[in-house]
Amino acid sequence: MRIAKFLSETDSTPAVGLVHGERIVPLGSGVSFLSELLQLPDPEARIRELADRAGADLPLERVRLLAPLDAHEVWGAGVTYERSKVARQEESEQGGSFYDLVYRAERPELFFKATPSRVVGPGSPIRVRADTRWCVPEPELALVLTPDLRLVGYTVGNDVSARDIEGENPLYLPQAKVYDASCALGPWITLASAMPPKNEVEIRLTIERNQAVIFEGRTSLERMGRRFEELIDWLGRDNRFPDGVILLTGTGIVPPDEFSLTEGDLVRIEIDGIGSLVNPATQSSRPA
Repeated sequence: MRIAKFLSETDSTPAVGLVHGERIVPLGSGVSFLSELLQLPDPEARIRELADRAGADLPLERVRLLAPLDAHEVWGAGVTYERSKVARQEESEQGGSFYDLVYRAERPELFFKATPSRVVGPGSPIRVRADTRWCVPEPELALVLTPDLRLVGYTVGNDVSARDIEGENPLYLPQAKVYDASCALGPWITLASAMPPKNEVEIRLTIERNQAVIFEGRTSLERMGRRFEELIDWLGRDNRFPDGVILLTGTGIVPPDEFSLTEGDLVRIEIDGIGSLVNPATQSSRPA
């Protein structure tokens, strides 16, 4: 079961719908409708009830998909795959040993990633910081959590990062990670009950430039060094999320060091059980 947030051609109010193939069944609308739906004790039952009462469905091509969040905060987990640990060590001469330590430590690396205003949805541009020369997409599975930290669904995330800024000094991590249009989410949420088993989920990244593929990579959730329950537990310690929270779970795909996103690149992230999140890259000084 997949639910999407969208705008229709005739209504400027964000709506939520149930995705069936290439069509979407409207379930309701409002700025907090998605959050309210996900926070129910049994959102799946309520979605079926609303779908049975719904009017005509719509072709997906006739709606604009939005990032699937309302007022959620977005957080990230780092160094959860060995490939990420190695990449972070390579980019940071002074801080490399810290990444090895955190990969093996009981306490994971958790950081604030984005407010809703800094998140873009499917098809909208992700941004390369104006002051970076080494920017990469980071394809990640995102956990959708309620205020009481129940895992209710999954979506695709892109944790766009300026590796040179982070590599210069680990204390620059917020500047490397948090800026306008530095995060993409979508295309929708797959409810937890509909997600395939972890050992069957692969993540794939494809980057195109001038309509030619310049990078491809893949990994699997089985290669994660942290359990979801572990990350959720640490995230919730001394933190409250009244509107829910989305947690990016780290990347296991890292382009080569000589690669950096440039204006016009097209980034596609596919995760089994969810779908494809596609975003162009821009290096404009302000978000589109």
